[in-house]
Amino acid sequence: MTGADAMVKCLQDQGIKVVFGYPGVAIAPFYNSLYHSDIKSILVRQEQNAGHAASGYARATRKPAVCIATSGPGATNLITGLATAYSDSIPMVAITGQVSTQLLGKDVFQEADITGCCEPFVKYSYLVKDVRDIPRIFKEAFYIASTGRQGPVLIDIPIDVQNQEFNYVEPGPISIRGYKPKVQGHVVQIKKVVDAIQKAKKPLICAGGGVILGHAEDELRQFCEKNGIPVVTTMMGVGSMPKRHPLFFGMVGTNGKPYANRALEQCDLLIIVGARVNDRSVVAPSKLEQNRLIIHIDIDTAEIGKNIGPTIPLVGDARLIFENLLSYDIQPDYGTWVEDLWYIKKNCVDNRTFHEGFINPCLFVEHLTDRMEEDAIYVADVGQNQLWSADNYVMKKGRFLTTGGFGTMGYAIPAAIGAKMACPDKQVVAVCGDGSFQMSLNELATMLQNNIKVKVIVMKNMYLGLVREYQFNNYDEHYIAVDLGDIPNLEKIAEAYDMDYFHVKSMEKMDSMIEEFLACENSALMVCHVYRYDKVKE
Repeated sequence: MTGADAMVKCLQDQGIKVVFGYPGVAIAPFYNSLYHSDIKSILVRQEQNAGHAASGYARATRKPAVCIATSGPGATNLITGLATAYSDSIPMVAITGQVSTQLLGKDVFQEADITGCCEPFVKYSYLVKDVRDIPRIFKEAFYIASTGRQGPVLIDIPIDVQNQEFNYVEPGPISIRGYKPKVQGHVVQIKKVVDAIQKAKKPLICAGGGVILGHAEDELRQFCEKNGIPVVTTMMGVGSMPKRHPLFFGMVGTNGKPYANRALEQCDLLIIVGARVNDRSVVAPSKLEQNRLIIHIDIDTAEIGKNIGPTIPLVGDARLIFENLLSYDIQPDYGTWVEDLWYIKKNCVDNRTFHEGFINPCLFVEHLTDRMEEDAIYVADVGQNQLWSADNYVMKKGRFLTTGGFGTMGYAIPAAIGAKMACPDKQVVAVCGDGSFQMSLNELATMLQNNIKVKVIVMKNMYLGLVREYQFNNYDEHYIAVDLGDIPNLEKIAEAYDMDYFHVKSMEKMDSMIEEFLACENSALMVCHVYRYDKVKE
């Protein structure tokens, strides 16, 4: 078979059903082989969105997804999608076409050193020069992407390698020198964790995205319920606990709940699980290190101690570690601590003000997610809409997807397309600002062409709202390059892409319109009219 045929066979062996990409000459042999397969090819309208769509698909299935681009500008366009996935630890295999091997390094038409360009943004990358290596490389790529701390892997394949014929040989067992992900927590460290929990008076778990990526949500809840330990989350950890769980106290960070941050300040034992403790979650890590024990659990040794110094480091898979911890009889008594947190929560005053005649975005998100199906997937974009979403999302049994590490505007629509392709029977809603919406509205064509019925919401305030808010707070209201104007006409956009259209302008009609929007069978676009100067923080 040809190298291109082998590439397709390798994807089929990995159970791949859908790929997202944008073809060109350097990847044409692969697409020709794909034509004869049962793998569905989704043509996105820009290569970056192939990465975001694969991200949404991977997060919905919890398995590696595939995105594809041609050489040169096609491959470089894909970089932002890969960087987004890398920052959020999303398993993905990216395949790029490349110029012929004899032309490498000669600056020929549409040549780019994509393995070099992507080095900071992938777990590993391959440049395939021998067609016989394809079976091994593909098997290794999927293994690397899906094990340890998950992330994207790049395979760059010159066109002549794709066309070359060879005798396909099934790859043997995977054995990669120097890559042995550690998943079982060290028994001595686990006993130290148990001992610290037994001695604590005010323990608190901070759950990050690693809890969800590690499929550890159920084990986390069981552990917290068994021992009565309260939980807060980072933005990427939203969805680890149901919003109305009695032990859940909200999202921490600069844009989190004030009572969640108070819990962080007052605990005497902080258990960080699957979070890197970045600046949006903890503004001053050095202060947290004072007067409290810190346990940091993560599958990536490089993350432990990077931003905060733990008293007890524990490397391993979150689900396996919680399963191990559940076997211990800790016999805690944290009732007074939980009561104190409830008192703080009930007495925290929300100082944010919203304006009559417009939609309160916090209440909108709460009412929307309350009415969404139990297993629905909510995809938030970046900007004020993301922070309103993360802060007010009502978690039931569904999923909350967003890009927390890289903060890539335009993520929601292509990621929602990927999630809907993965879970066609689930309700999928993408929420954008009018800035982020315009970064990927071209993917509405992908939705229409492939009959992918996603519900899209635009929180419209005619500004790049979060940048405007930053200029308000830091630059004496010197607003520059943030005014989007009342452009485009979103009703005509909906008509152009054959979407049902809704425009909610008042709180009085909000609930009934939300129900109608969610109930419609077609793809739909809802414009939610937010006051231009509403802020995430007062």
